[in-house]
Amino acid sequence: MLKSALGVFFSFLFILLNVPTALAEDVSTTDASKESIPKKTITAKKRKAKAGRHGVNASLDSRERLVKHVVVTHGRRKIIYQRVAYAPAIPAVPPVLSAGDLAGLNTTRDPLDLKSSVAFVLDQTSSQVLFEKNSNVALPIASITKLMTGLIVVEANQNMDEVLEVTDDDIDREKNSSSRLRPGAKLTRSNMLHIALMSSENRAASALGRNYPGGLPAFVAAMNAKAKMLGMKDTHYVDTTGLSSRNVASARDLAKLVVAAHEHAILCQYSTDAKYVVDTGSHAVQYANSNHLVANPTWEIGLQKTGYISEAGRCLVMQVKIEGRPIVMVFLDSKSKQSRLADAGRIRKWLEATKPQKLVQAAQS
Repeated sequence: MLKSALGVFFSFLFILLNVPTALAEDVSTTDASKESIPKKTITAKKRKAKAGRHGVNASLDSRERLVKHVVVTHGRRKIIYQRVAYAPAIPAVPPVLSAGDLAGLNTTRDPLDLKSSVAFVLDQTSSQVLFEKNSNVALPIASITKLMTGLIVVEANQNMDEVLEVTDDDIDREKNSSSRLRPGAKLTRSNMLHIALMSSENRAASALGRNYPGGLPAFVAAMNAKAKMLGMKDTHYVDTTGLSSRNVASARDLAKLVVAAHEHAILCQYSTDAKYVVDTGSHAVQYANSNHLVANPTWEIGLQKTGYISEAGRCLVMQVKIEGRPIVMVFLDSKSKQSRLADAGRIRKWLEATKPQKLVQAAQS
């Protein structure tokens, strides 16, 4: 009995003495497993820290990823991180088609390989047509409109020294085009006409129409009446600026307008000045001609006007002297500022080389 009691006592004592060891082993094992996790965490943090030191933000969105690069500088390896972004694909924007494109005029070929869909060349002295291409098609004419605007102003004999004010009514709300004339700007009628012809200033052209007896409606009516008088059968105007695509004319019609406008010295001077400064009442504004050829001494330009809206393409009309011969050129629906000028150059070289006397039938659809 005593021996059994001693056995139980020593067994119990042995268990008590070994519990701390077991507990220590469990604690040790738990600590070891905990230590194995921070090793990876610390490494990741270090990697982020390194990336941060190289100017790379560790927080990337779904369109970015981090690229690791190894470089050698002064014989030492160096790790850098670079953020690479993937830009979303931008859908292709279809080109804006002009009225000429929609009519298929851009497919017409001509002997001079002109880039304008429409062309018309006239000997001003003899009225002999020298070159034509789609010349009877009525198309939007953009700011070529302002040549008729100028003709109406001059022939109305209005006071050119009268001061006109730009108002909110002159702001373009159709094409939202910009202007250097703010509402409240005050210019003489002469200066309004000058910058409308030379630099295609839309608010100036609008102000000229508003300040006509009977206002803008009467001015537009006068424009259409003048077109009819000149025999411009394919022409119609709805505004004084040309911002509306409903202002239309054929190239043949525009040649008649150029001849009529050329009779007025003020229209010739204003349209061909290379630069001009106007006083708006609060500050001076310098304008430049929209046709760079006027500053070219090899061109003898008597009258000119450029135009552009998307429906019309790039347009140009000019009266020029080529070897002493007065020539009227009309180009409609060209595809760039330079191509319309280049077409004028092609016509000039052709005239200088061939000195044509008879009509050239250019259109070959």
